[in-house]
Order: sequence, then C-alpha cells, then structure tokens
Amino acid sequence: MSQRVALSWSGGKDSCMALHKLVEGDKKVACLVTTVPQETGRTFAHDEEIGKMKAQAEALDIPIEFIHCSYDTYNEDFLKHLLDLKTKYELNAIAFGDMYLEGHREWGEKLATAAGIQALYPLWMEESMMLDALNQFIKLGYKAEVIKVRGDMLPQDWVGRILDKRFIEEISKKADICPMGESGEYHTFVFDGPLFKERVNTKGL
Repeated sequence: MSQRVALSWSGGKDSCMALHKLVEGDKKVACLVTTVPQETGRTFAHDEEIGKMKAQAEALDIPIEFIHCSYDTYNEDFLKHLLDLKTKYELNAIAFGDMYLEGHREWGEKLATAAGIQALYPLWMEESMMLDALNQFIKLGYKAEVIKVRGDMLPQDWVGRILDKRFIEEISKKADICPMGESGEYHTFVFDGPLFKERVNTKGL
C-alpha cells in the first residue's frame, strides 16, 4: 500500500517538482497544504493570492487545504491543523520541497514527529546540484513565471519572467545566487505541466 502524503505547497517550482517525484515514486498525494497568515490573508511562502492556489489545485485535481495561522503561533497552528488532516486523509507522511537547507529540514522533521507521521524530502540533494535541478524542472515540461524577487539580489524587472533556457543562462552567471532560489532570491508560480489537467489561467483570480 502506497503512502498517503500531504504535500507542503507553495505553488512554485520546488513544491511542483516534489509533487512530480512523489507521483513517480508511487506515493498518493492526498492533499496539498498551504499556510495563510491571518495578518495578510495571502500565502505564507510566496505572498500569493488564495484564488490562484485554488485554481492550481483544481488543475492538478488534488484537494488543497489552507492552514489559517498567525505569525505568533505559526508552529502550534500548523501542528493542530496537520493532526486534523492526518485523520481526515488518513495520512502517514508529509512532504516538503526543500532541497538543501538543513534548518528547514529540521523544522519539518520536528513537526512530522509531533504529528506522528513521517517527513519526506523527495528533492533533497547537494547545494552544488541546484543548476541541474533547474534544468530538470524545465525539461520535465513545467511552465512557471517569477512572481517575486529579493530586491537586494535580483532586479525587479525579473518579475514576470518565464523559466526557460534563457532564464537558466542568465541566472547561472550570477555567482552569489542559488539557481533554484532556495534562499528566497526569487519565487515562482507554476501554471502548466505534465501533471496539470489544464493550464491555469490566473487572470481575474
């Protein structure tokens, strides 16, 4: 029997790649999980609109669960909701799209242990492999656009850019930036690809 997994979902390339790997590995992704701070009403990871996340989940044909939390009680809120989801979806694991940041992994593993389930990191690899990972994402056929950048690391006019060969060529020349944006250099929204039933049209959402 395959594992029933909740996937921590940002809507970006990392979580989408994690989904692809889980499906390839015969895991049952029972739901997507996205945190929404009460202070903003938008997603915690990428400050994205809820409507776009719902459209993504519909296109992927996977239920999405929003964990409404507070910055002050983020960990407690996440755990409480995860325990509810564990029962609702009969979960035995939660997966994350983190790739090499040890602090992020430690947090996820601690959360999973508290919930009595396993923490999965299907993308975990060496930091030196980030350019290869970005190439793999594009070769898989997924389409994503940049929705946010760190102003101290990338120019604002990178917002709206599509991840393609030209993008790879340009970001690979920036020595101090992780090609996958693991330190928040840039964030993306995936709108199409192999697992999507249809292209996500975000206009008007």
